[in-house]
Amino acid sequence: MAPGDQRGARLRVVVSDEHGRSLPFRLARWLAGVAPPRAHGLVNVAVVSDRRIRALNRQYRGLDCATDVLSFPERGGAPRAPQRGPRSTPDAALGDIVIARGVARRQARRAGHSEATELRVLALHGLLHLLGYDHERDHGVMARLERRLGRRGGLHTGLIERP
Repeated sequence: MAPGDQRGARLRVVVSDEHGRSLPFRLARWLAGVAPPRAHGLVNVAVVSDRRIRALNRQYRGLDCATDVLSFPERGGAPRAPQRGPRSTPDAALGDIVIARGVARRQARRAGHSEATELRVLALHGLLHLLGYDHERDHGVMARLERRLGRRGGLHTGLIERP
């Protein structure tokens, strides 16, 4: 399936702001189009204020700062190791991805690309965490997959490989 083509997609993506209002980005179709084959179910992506993500980061990670992206797997607990085959049924919720809009804007400027491109980088990174990948412990597995899927979707670099 080409990026942006959500007909028959295994993954359903909903993008909104922190108040649940739909956002006019093409991010949902793009993410569903580049997702790995085993990504099934519903993913909610919330683009929120830096203040909101800072509160979430403090609450769930004990870090009192705004971060760029957080992932919350639906099944709770610590992220699991990547599995073979589908992780969930097509109708099940896979989890939530929260992206800080202000952080994304600043990172986009530093990287020399658009905010929309940065949102794609962050959403893909968040999705891979929902699927159980952990770039701090997997000896480059997540970085290689992020790079491959991102290139398929027109990205030049992934979040992990940035300096």
